[in-house]
Amino acid sequence: MLEADLSEVLAPGVHADDVPELSPLLAARDVLGSFISLFRGSDTEVLLRLLVLREIGQQAESPRWTPDGLRQRFPYLDPVKLETVLKRLREHELLLFGDDGQYRLGDLGRNAVAALSTLLQFAAEEDAELGFLTAQLAGLQATGSITPESLGHLLGKLNDLSLHFEDAIASGSEFRIVDARRRLAANGRWLDRGTGLLRQLLADPEVDFEIARVAQRIGLAQSRLARVDAAFQRALNKIESQRVTLGASGVSSSDVSAWLRSLSAERLAALASAAVAMPPQPALLAGGHELLDRAEAVLSDEVRRAEADFTLPSADPTDVSAAPEVEDLQLLEHFTARLRGMETATALGATVAGGGFGTASYRLSLLALLADGDRDGPAEGPIGAFMRMPLTVLFESGLETVGSDEIAAVSRGRVQPSSMPED
Repeated sequence: MLEADLSEVLAPGVHADDVPELSPLLAARDVLGSFISLFRGSDTEVLLRLLVLREIGQQAESPRWTPDGLRQRFPYLDPVKLETVLKRLREHELLLFGDDGQYRLGDLGRNAVAALSTLLQFAAEEDAELGFLTAQLAGLQATGSITPESLGHLLGKLNDLSLHFEDAIASGSEFRIVDARRRLAANGRWLDRGTGLLRQLLADPEVDFEIARVAQRIGLAQSRLARVDAAFQRALNKIESQRVTLGASGVSSSDVSAWLRSLSAERLAALASAAVAMPPQPALLAGGHELLDRAEAVLSDEVRRAEADFTLPSADPTDVSAAPEVEDLQLLEHFTARLRGMETATALGATVAGGGFGTASYRLSLLALLADGDRDGPAEGPIGAFMRMPLTVLFESGLETVGSDEIAAVSRGRVQPSSMPED
């Protein structure tokens, strides 16, 4: 029986009856007392009690033991320590001693052994908690004993996994992402079984509202986990695009990092001892004159005032006689006048030639604008007049040799009036 004086832990003026959260715990004093008796004391004492209790509970064919039978079953234990353990288990009704002079497990003891066996079964797997919670829900559903609290445990575990996976993706570490992806795959079967349990639970039209609400939130959490694998792949693809390969060896920086992680601390120290040298230690190299100049600047009131003066400089008068800059379009106007007089098709080289490479490049870029077919331009001005010229510019594959006027070759093509038919 659990006897606790809660007045020492409660705030002044607060009684245990004023805290509703304590009610279920106080109502289960017998169960809690059995676990306290099992796990109170040193690690050695706890392991010894669990060992004896488990071995007695595993004998399903012969559930009763004589004192001599127990001593023969545990010949590797000190007889005095064994008697101490049996006495403690009897005191807390985990182990019962009948009138026939034989030991047997009490109801509390058998429940404790069953719970411990389930935990140990999942302890060998990663994320044993998820498997245990899912198996627990399956048993509760089979007996019709599911509660919002039992569903809340599973919801908390799923949300914790989601945060862990999000942190792994945000870290940008390939190794953390790969480890998190492996962990997700290891929990895949428990997620599938949990989904099946939720479907059966929500299919019941008479399910309690609170249970249905928590179950729907569990479904949303499972949906987020189902999409995490795609997020893992996108993160790994991004890392792959940034991977550095060491020369033509085919060995990447990730391979080197994985190899270094596999080495022991002694091996890493041995590698670093021959590869890492002490950096040069900086020294203050200054003569007396340099130190004096620096000291004078620091100690001078005039220098400090100048450094602390954040006043904006006075405005300079604006030169009103300066004319605004105007774009020089004389070359464009001259080229437009030349094209207006075109009556027959002319090769590109002949059309843009004259004035050297720079001028020819400028003319060719103007013709490229006409070739694009977009004749929108300003309503007035030289640019709009050029863009609306009735000319067709055709570019062909290959180059045409020029060899003069700073031009070695120019793109093949021709310029012709729009009224002429195209070949």
